[in-house]
Amino acid sequence: MLIVQDLAVVPLMVILPQLNDPAVGIPALGFATLKAAGFLAGMVFLGTKLLPWLMSRIAKVGSRELFLLAIGAIGLGIGMLTHILGLSFAFGAFVAGMVLSESDYGHQALSDIIPVRDLFALLFFASVGMLLDPAFLLENLSTVALLVVATSIGKGLTFAAIAYTFRYRNVIPLAVGLGMFQIGEFSFVLAKVGVDTDSISQELYSLILSTAVLTMVLTPLISGQTARLYALRKRWFKHEPLETVNIPADGLRQHVVIAGGGRIGARVAEVLQQFGTCFVTIETNHRLVEQAKAAGLPAIFGDASHEVVLEAADIDAACLLLVTTPDLIVSEMIVKHARRMNPGLDVVARASDFDHLPAFRKLEVAEVVLPELEASIEMLRQALLRLHVPVPEIQRHTEALRLRVTMPTQQSPDYRLLTNLRSAELQLDLAWVKLEGETSLVEKTLAELRLRTVTGASVVGVLRAEQFTPNPPPDFRLSAGDVLAIIGTEEARASVQELVSDRSTAEEPDSATASDGS
Repeated sequence: MLIVQDLAVVPLMVILPQLNDPAVGIPALGFATLKAAGFLAGMVFLGTKLLPWLMSRIAKVGSRELFLLAIGAIGLGIGMLTHILGLSFAFGAFVAGMVLSESDYGHQALSDIIPVRDLFALLFFASVGMLLDPAFLLENLSTVALLVVATSIGKGLTFAAIAYTFRYRNVIPLAVGLGMFQIGEFSFVLAKVGVDTDSISQELYSLILSTAVLTMVLTPLISGQTARLYALRKRWFKHEPLETVNIPADGLRQHVVIAGGGRIGARVAEVLQQFGTCFVTIETNHRLVEQAKAAGLPAIFGDASHEVVLEAADIDAACLLLVTTPDLIVSEMIVKHARRMNPGLDVVARASDFDHLPAFRKLEVAEVVLPELEASIEMLRQALLRLHVPVPEIQRHTEALRLRVTMPTQQSPDYRLLTNLRSAELQLDLAWVKLEGETSLVEKTLAELRLRTVTGASVVGVLRAEQFTPNPPPDFRLSAGDVLAIIGTEEARASVQELVSDRSTAEEPDSATASDGS
């Protein structure tokens, strides 16, 4: 909606300069429209033919400074061209940005221009604050207050009605109305064009500026009351049915509630579905709810921090709550409401920062997952493996790091069992060894080789061509090109590698001891 609101400024910047003289307004407006159409046609040619050629030549130089300067020159140059043609400078800069975004170098241009864009945005809003005249505001306080109230109510109701018309229900129309009632920043651009063309007076410009600044200041204060106002609305008026998909008619029992259906929630739901576990996902992104609907997964469109949404998910009958949102305040609201409705509910939550652990500890959350911790442990494990640090030492240091920073509640017997299993798995890591044609292991059975006796490693599988043989018997005869799956300690796996690398003919093992197998 903000994008459409900003796009509406473009034709207004073309029309507004022609409205200062009503006598010649219509012919001048038609001529301005023709000029704008011709300019856009020229920009289509520039954006599809000349600009890609120019950008490719600049990119081949390999200088980021030159690339950044070229982007600035293109934006300012096209803006100046529109100004010379009698159109708005901002209109030209807007079109230049559109053309650049569609080029092959649009992503690089955006990444390079972001710091400059942020700086200009800071200067823009700082200059808006400097343009506000406190003396004018005090002299016209009643008029400005009336405009603020009229604009806020009118625009808020308009946006809420639009959201409702497009079938958004529950808290969404209220949130849209309270979050977008302010006058947009492009109004300053339009008002400045109006002053420059004598379409509006300086006094009217000051009124617009004062009203816009005050509505911007009020936005975070008013939009922050959305939850309270929605709670009052639910108490006074009839509840609206929530949008749910694939929920059983008789409700859910002993199920898992996933608060957040993003990438993490989607992966969890996928595995739970494979296990046949009953679950439901709560998501505020309508696109993800539509995806869940197409996949046949149970989902609820709503905000899990609201009690009515948790009621729709039958939280009072759930056995587990998974909170995947990284926002601490939202997670706290979800857990508090869920615990009030189901005191014995187990909760597993995601934390985006180590400083959030005390808050989750106060909420008595059973388990807290720290994605940054898991990523750092895996990075450390991979680094130490490539530095040839012994696997037991790697496991000891990584698990010590995990236990040092996680919550005490995570040291349950089952959690320690998982840790021990992970440690054992790493110490008996699976390795693959390919047999070349000249190795001494070829054309011999596993019983003849006695690999487990000689090296301490066990052959748990053999891949031959596209056929995999798990747990091969002692009489399995190896061939050139076979790939052996072996498990054992690091020393045992190294011993097998040495045998495979030995091109000489090995001494035939004593048949009396050949019953060792793999």
